[in-house]
Amino acid sequence: MYEIIEGFIEAIRLIVTLDPDVMAIAVRSIIISLTATIIASLIALPLGAAINFGKFRGRRSIINLIQTLYSLPTVIVGLLIFLLISRAGPLGFLRLLFTPTAMIIAQTVLIIPIMTGLTISALSGVDPVIRDTLTSLGATRFQFLINIMKEARFAILAAVAVGFGRAISEVGAAILVGGNIAASSFKSSTRVLTTAISLETSMGNIPQSIALGIVLLTIALGVNLVISTLQQGRNP
Repeated sequence: MYEIIEGFIEAIRLIVTLDPDVMAIAVRSIIISLTATIIASLIALPLGAAINFGKFRGRRSIINLIQTLYSLPTVIVGLLIFLLISRAGPLGFLRLLFTPTAMIIAQTVLIIPIMTGLTISALSGVDPVIRDTLTSLGATRFQFLINIMKEARFAILAAVAVGFGRAISEVGAAILVGGNIAASSFKSSTRVLTTAISLETSMGNIPQSIALGIVLLTIALGVNLVISTLQQGRNP
C-alpha cells in the first residue's frame, strides 16, 4: 500500500513539474487521436445522414452491422491495418508501418462505425414536427439536411466526443501498427499514453504509469466537461 501512495505522490510531482517525457507523450496522443477524430467525422457524419434519410433495400441490415462494429476489437483493426501496410501488404510501398500515420489510420477505422451509428441515432431523434415543417416550407434536400443537423448538433457533438474518447483510450491497434517507439522526433515516435502505460507498468515504473494514467483521465474528463457545458448552455 505504501508503494502505491508513494507512486501517486511521484506521479503528481511529474505532472506539476511538467515532466518532458510525460508531456511529450500526452501531446502526441492528443494530436494523433484528434486527427483521427477529425478524419472520421468527415466520413461518419455525412455517411450517417445518408443512411438515416436514405430509403434503400438493406438499410436496416446496414444499421445493424454498424451497431455490431461498436464492439470491434482494437487488435482486429490493428491486425487488418498491419496486413495492409506491412512490407508484404498491398500498401507496403507507402512505408507507413510503425509511424503516427499508421496509428491515425487505425484509430480512424476503429471509430468510424461508432460515430456513424451515433449520428444516425442523433438524427433519427429529431422531432418529426421539425422535419414535416421543413418539408412543407419547400426546403431543398440540402437545406433540409443542414437544418436537421443543426437541430441535432449537440447529440452529434457528443458522438464526436465519444469517438475521440475511444480513439485516445485504445491500445491494441496502437501497439500493432505503431510499435510503441520512443524517438526524438514526432514523425518517428509512436509512444502514446496507453502504450506507454502498458510498457511502464510491465517495467515496474509505477509512478510514471500513474502519472500517464492521470493525464489520460484528465483529458477524458476535459472532453466530457466541454460537452456537458455546451449542453447546459442549450438548456439553461
